[in-house]
Amino acid sequence: MASHSWKDAYRGMSADNIKGLVLALSSSLFIGASFIIKKKGLKKAGASGIRAGNGGYSYLYEPLWWIGLITMIVGEIANFAAYAFAPAILVTPLGALSIIISAVLAHIILREKLHIFGILGCVLCVVGSITIVLHAPQERPIESVTEVWDLATEPAFLLYAVMVLIAVFILVFHYIPSYGQTHIMCYIGVCSLVGSLSVMSVKAIGIALKLTLSGMNQLVYPQTWAFTFIVLLCVITQMNYLNKALDTFNTAVVSPIYYVMFTSLTILASVIMFKDWDRQNPSQIITELCGFVTILSGTFLLHKTKDMVDGQIPLSIRSLKHMDDEEDGIDQESIPLRRQDTSCMRSP
Repeated sequence: MASHSWKDAYRGMSADNIKGLVLALSSSLFIGASFIIKKKGLKKAGASGIRAGNGGYSYLYEPLWWIGLITMIVGEIANFAAYAFAPAILVTPLGALSIIISAVLAHIILREKLHIFGILGCVLCVVGSITIVLHAPQERPIESVTEVWDLATEPAFLLYAVMVLIAVFILVFHYIPSYGQTHIMCYIGVCSLVGSLSVMSVKAIGIALKLTLSGMNQLVYPQTWAFTFIVLLCVITQMNYLNKALDTFNTAVVSPIYYVMFTSLTILASVIMFKDWDRQNPSQIITELCGFVTILSGTFLLHKTKDMVDGQIPLSIRSLKHMDDEEDGIDQESIPLRRQDTSCMRSP
């Protein structure tokens, strides 16, 4: 009887979930590799011209940098397509795998040392990802983009969207002018809140394109173009404030905090809009949450030890400095959550 109940609760991954998983893994591979390829291009360009960190643009003439950029674009396209097949609760957390791929390739290709705790962080991310993959909910069957619009206009999600917009306006017009340069949560809060809405719209567009390619044209519906407009507006806002965060605070601090907030809010938005957890039992939901927490732990551990080598005394994440800054001879900051001096700013 217990075995029968278990089989009812877990029926394996659907074909769409498998497609979404493969696309999400491909996305992480391409994006993780793109960082290494672009950095190789930046180093090669910097050897014969002005480095990007010093305001130079010689990397624009370096083919290797463009290969890295194209690789990243391919990864983003794969990530976009993944949302059309699998629920956000499966796709979004797998973004942490790009960090692992980048760290491992940097260790092999760029000879950047990976601390033993960094390896442990990679293992935790893999374990957490496998846990989520094995217990992720099945994708909700949708036959038209109008169905997605109906889900987006239900009271529960409308309430969430209104709360997000109110929070964003409060942050932008009240807190950022006064505290934006000294409190990292102001910029990251805007990016994460708006990002959760953009992912829901990206998923809607992905579904519309998938249905269109299968013979059911969704481009004739105004809802498709409404979602497209929302994506453009959200992405522009998101990138604007993410650039401000990267320009003001340490990358080692921005990256893990942004990943945690963005992923958490995206999962919350997906659960509300697509009702992912309505088709699961409590044990599956708790297991998914445990997998997500495991990924978060691995991500923080990997970022915390990214600049450490074996034998060093562990540094607080508040005193970590980006590798490129150390190569440029810039002194390490004592409090990276405060605004950097303009002479120390780097291009994002």
